[in-house]
Amino acid sequence: MKLTVAEKVIAQHLAHGKMVAGEGIALKIDHTLTQDSTGTLAYLEFEAMGVPKVKTELSLSFVDHNMLQNDFRNADAHQYLQGVAAKYGIVFSRPGNGICHQLYLERFAKPGATLLGSDSHTPTAGGMGMIAIGAGGLDVAAAMAGEPFYLEMPSILGIKLTGKLKQFVSAKDVILQILKQLTVKGGVNKILEYYG
Repeated sequence: MKLTVAEKVIAQHLAHGKMVAGEGIALKIDHTLTQDSTGTLAYLEFEAMGVPKVKTELSLSFVDHNMLQNDFRNADAHQYLQGVAAKYGIVFSRPGNGICHQLYLERFAKPGATLLGSDSHTPTAGGMGMIAIGAGGLDVAAAMAGEPFYLEMPSILGIKLTGKLKQFVSAKDVILQILKQLTVKGGVNKILEYYG
């Protein structure tokens, strides 16, 4: 049986389990992403693990959420993130560089790789032919320490696109229509794969 793009990426990163929808699996994670609102706790957890350097191919720390310096707290957090990045081999993106997900897509995304991020918008990188998952800080810390990420094998929902869009209709309108049909919960534990 032929595999979808998502299944091929999962197969290449499968650490435990079988690729049966709904069954427990574990994936090797190539990249991690944090932003300043969630990264501090992820890095505190990582430091507590006693690992000398990140074991991922690439780990990134973005400062793009709490950029205003209205008192000492944000500056302290930013200095901590910068220090952790330097100490453990993490790429640090300073305040003002841009939004983490767009920067990731433009500079770091790699088709066929896996990404675990401590932000709910991490799956946007799935559009680059990756398996990209939003998770909690402890999961991201464990991935940086070289541990696999455990999840249920998602089902693949194929969406075949045919024809042409009418004038003034965009890809955003297409996804809004799909979301209307699926509902907010309709995409839970699913990978939407487009073809046509």
